[in-house]
Amino acid sequence: MRGILTLVFLVCQITGYSQSEKPNFNKETLLYEGEEKHLSNVQQLTFGGDNAEAYFSFDGKKITFQATNKSWGDECDQIYWHNLSDGGMHNKPTLISTQKGRTTCSYFMPGDQSILYASTHASSASCPAVPEKRSDGKYVWPIYDSFDIYISDLNGKIIHQLTNNPGYDAEATVSAQGDKIVFTSTRSGDLELYTMDIDGSNVKQITNQLGYDGGAFFSPDGKQLIFRASRPSTPEAIKEYKDLLKDGLVKPTEMDLYVVDVDGSNLKKITSFANAEWAPFFHPSGKKVIFASNYKATRGIPFNLFMIDLNGENIEQITFDGMFDAFPMFSPDGKKLIFSSNRNNNGTHETNLFIADWID
Repeated sequence: MRGILTLVFLVCQITGYSQSEKPNFNKETLLYEGEEKHLSNVQQLTFGGDNAEAYFSFDGKKITFQATNKSWGDECDQIYWHNLSDGGMHNKPTLISTQKGRTTCSYFMPGDQSILYASTHASSASCPAVPEKRSDGKYVWPIYDSFDIYISDLNGKIIHQLTNNPGYDAEATVSAQGDKIVFTSTRSGDLELYTMDIDGSNVKQITNQLGYDGGAFFSPDGKQLIFRASRPSTPEAIKEYKDLLKDGLVKPTEMDLYVVDVDGSNLKKITSFANAEWAPFFHPSGKKVIFASNYKATRGIPFNLFMIDLNGENIEQITFDGMFDAFPMFSPDGKKLIFSSNRNNNGTHETNLFIADWID
């Protein structure tokens, strides 16, 4: 779920800040020179629309991602896949989802011949309504109770439905070992993490604290999960969280990162900064995580990529965009990083996919 992009756009409109590029942005290298030392050979993969949450196939040769691109016929987020050997997507890539309803959070299944994703299409062919701007000014994400998780082949044919429960089931990702899936669900009455076997069986609840738990990924060895979470603690915050959830909404502007063993034990909070830490992914070593945050921002933006040790120490800034970098993922061999960015968008609100060589 990537509604936080809307927040970036709203802040941008309020402040009048329209350019993502700072003076040291090099349009030839697509890098902020002298700052982004961990990235090289950057390639832009998409060229317009709103593109995010790109994830590698198990062999590292393909990606799947979600996009809203009017020129591709999208009314709201849909799922696509692309062969990286084909370079940038100057033409429409292969559509996976039904182009009905709204989709989110795709991921390759073992064997790279199928992709799982969440969709609302079984409830309605139309895109579900986006929450109206609130009178109290709070920014919220919709938690559509019509989301369920499906598996499609690479031609867009749905071959399996993994969830069929009342309430929200989405944000699913797969372990590198190909044996487990983690996802977020409201089946307990709160937004919690669950795991299941690769065929959808053996569902187990992993988290059980009040608050939104989501965006989880497995560690390289499959033994841990990294995820984002809100933890309302005051009576006022708890009431606000519960009231919003009753309306199918959640406020994502204050989130921290947590790590937990896949059986739910050894839960540890690893960030305690202001604003929002989210979109985490394990470094190939399994000892650090890369994530998106606006913790340095004073007005909501910029969001950039940072890396931190699992003990919450040694934070390092990775990207230096003037507005928005997020959704990082390392390739299975650890040599590439893919992410979404507002860089090189000529002052528009377009968010594109970029892939780079990773330098430790």
